[in-house]
Amino acid sequence: MELLENLEPLLRNFWYVAILASLIFIIQTIMTFVGADGSDGHSIDIQGNELDAPFELFSFRNLINFLLGFSWTGISFYSTFSNKSFLIFISLLVGALFVYFFFIIINQIRKLAEDNTFQLESTILKTAEVYLTIPANKTGKGKILISVNGAVHELDAMTEGEEIKSGKTIKVIKIENRNILIVEKI
Repeated sequence: MELLENLEPLLRNFWYVAILASLIFIIQTIMTFVGADGSDGHSIDIQGNELDAPFELFSFRNLINFLLGFSWTGISFYSTFSNKSFLIFISLLVGALFVYFFFIIINQIRKLAEDNTFQLESTILKTAEVYLTIPANKTGKGKILISVNGAVHELDAMTEGEEIKSGKTIKVIKIENRNILIVEKI
């Protein structure tokens, strides 16, 4: 540390912050890859999207990201800018950008974890096209083609009304027996 003692006070402080923040960042990264990044051994099993934790702006990880950007920018541009107030401003800006980029990366990673499993309930009140004729008064099953979340599904359907021919447009009104759609002609 004798090397740092000979530096100007601002540059020396940038180095102290950079060394500490870098060490903590390396430890956090290793812990993340090993799977020990803050888990306390407790888990909650929740179905669906009930738990959509927001991005925490004021967290220890974001503080470290900010300090990394702030300190390394200060070190890198110390000799470039003679106005030290401007250097501190640029360093603060880059630190904030580090937090922003971390936010973008985390949001992209969360999108990978979304559950896009097809749910039959998502067809209710949607329109579809009859693929195989649907017999009248629930006397048999037909088939419909319905688009949900950009994917087309071929599903069993019945109607409580008159027969619905192939090619006609229908609306799903309810679900019976967990797998049969009840539809009506539009």
